[in-house]
Amino acid sequence: MPLQGKRLAFIGGGTMAEAMVRGLFDKHLVPPSHVLVTGPRRERRADLTKRFGVKALASNVEAARAAHVVILSVKPQVLPTVLRELRGELREDQLVISIVAGAPVAVIRDGLEHAVIVRAMPNTPAQIGMGVTAWTAAAAVDRDQRDRAKAILGALGEELEVDDEGQVDMATALSGTGPTYVFLLMEALVDAGVHLGFSRRVAEELVLRTVEGSAAFARQSERHLAELRNMVTSPGGTSAAAIYELEKGTLRTVLSRAVYAAFRRTRELGAEAEARSRKEQS
Repeated sequence: MPLQGKRLAFIGGGTMAEAMVRGLFDKHLVPPSHVLVTGPRRERRADLTKRFGVKALASNVEAARAAHVVILSVKPQVLPTVLRELRGELREDQLVISIVAGAPVAVIRDGLEHAVIVRAMPNTPAQIGMGVTAWTAAAAVDRDQRDRAKAILGALGEELEVDDEGQVDMATALSGTGPTYVFLLMEALVDAGVHLGFSRRVAEELVLRTVEGSAAFARQSERHLAELRNMVTSPGGTSAAAIYELEKGTLRTVLSRAVYAAFRRTRELGAEAEARSRKEQS
């Protein structure tokens, strides 16, 4: 029980923080009395308290001081302000987990003047406990603190620790941004179904069930994806005709370019965060 007796402070009470709180409670990892959430809007704080029983505060410093683990769950543009607020306020043994997109460990470390940091990238399905989160830990994070991070991030679904922080940037482009690609593909399939003559409701149900079932089947079969595709592609059949058009339209190349564009933008966000951090300290 790596979180037994530990208090958690979520700095920022947005959608992903809410998903983490819900997952922690669903898995009975911490009681509501051990969770603090901050946010600037009184209505949002009241809503979180009413629904989850957590203590919601306006003060980031007050919440962080009371916690063993501090989770930075704010938007990237708010991060510099939060780092200024919390600089010098953390104890050496406090674990900081950042889920701020594009913010490197070095930016968090220098901004807080604190070394015990985990950087993580969850994705949208985490909101229903089916996410996947890639994370990496700074050298100062000990074994017990890694176990705490693992438990907290595991409440969102699957978690995967990586040694190289660059792989968190890669995960941001592949799995973090990944639901966007899937949603766009699903939207396009629904539109194609409507073009054929289905109502939008029926087309959406067909597509949702097809994608959901295909993903579950792929996971359970443990076969290579190309093998699964070949299983449903008969010579001269409907799948062969469809794949021919997809390949002629360079679907693979377009997806690869999209993922690389997301990766490049993640690196740009990191560089911008580092530039702001240097400016703050100069």
